[in-house]
Amino acid sequence: MPRPRKCRMVQAHPEVTLFKPQGVPAWRLAEVTLPVEGLEALRLADLEGLDHEAAAARMGVSRPTFSRILAAARFVVAEALVRGLALRVEGGDFVVEEPAFPPGPGRGGRWRHGRGGRGGRGPA
Repeated sequence: MPRPRKCRMVQAHPEVTLFKPQGVPAWRLAEVTLPVEGLEALRLADLEGLDHEAAAARMGVSRPTFSRILAAARFVVAEALVRGLALRVEGGDFVVEEPAFPPGPGRGGRWRHGRGGRGGRGPA
């Protein structure tokens, strides 16, 4: 029996969950799915410029696991761009780390946690 997957920490749920080529209705396009933790890995490595060790620590996974998540995410994005597919961001094994309330004086570091889904349609 395989070991259960460890949930990955992500900063927030994605605001945009579908990307598609211009001028083609979404219903006409084939789709590929990018898990939410894959988007987080892309954000940490490519947007924030963190090295794999620091990004892995932020996601709560090992460096090799982070590298696998990032490689898979880059493959999915490249496939969507090269083949003109719709890219849907959803699913995966993740925990969202969002402040329970806005930061301010005298407010502690409490966090609200949520669990992501494992693929399929609907909220992640």
